[in-house]
Amino acid sequence: GTGDWSSDVCSYDLRCFGSKDPLMAEYHDKEWGVPTHDESELFGLILLEGAQAGLSWRTVLHRREAYREAFAGFDPVAVSRYTPEKLEDLRVNSGIIRNRLKIASAVKNAKAFLEIQKEFGSFAKYLWAYVDHKPVMNHYKDWSEVPAETDLSKAISKDLKKRGFSFVGPTIMYAYMQSVGMVNDHRTSCFRHAQILEEYGE
Repeated sequence: GTGDWSSDVCSYDLRCFGSKDPLMAEYHDKEWGVPTHDESELFGLILLEGAQAGLSWRTVLHRREAYREAFAGFDPVAVSRYTPEKLEDLRVNSGIIRNRLKIASAVKNAKAFLEIQKEFGSFAKYLWAYVDHKPVMNHYKDWSEVPAETDLSKAISKDLKKRGFSFVGPTIMYAYMQSVGMVNDHRTSCFRHAQILEEYGE
């Protein structure tokens, strides 16, 4: 999740995005691009990135705590058991994006997530194998250089769809890769680029 980058970038600011919004700034400084292997976080971000489709990341980020509450603290086991009645309740929850397909996809994705955990031992093992278990360190100077999707995000998207996931298109999956730190797409002028490179690079 990234959202409206260009509109948030100030020439006098060293952040990639989020400077005009304290929540976005905190997300940028502490989470975006930081490698995570936490199963709950990995599942939660799939739901949130899917919810973002057609919207800005800022819109979703400001609803994240409502999503966490609505979707059982991002516990895939609990979400996989949601009934049609529970989904109808969520459709009137003003804290989240009330799109029927996006809400229904959470249950579908939870079930598919659990299947991957069963097969690979964890979703993190499955996911991180795509980048040989270490983040890809990119060196983009400008947002115009950052791709919307890559061959790898297309491959992950294709495999997840085959496994029963929805709202996991190549663009959504590239934003997901950025969010979970599989790629470091902070611009080289951003203070976080060097910090992540130093901590997680080779």
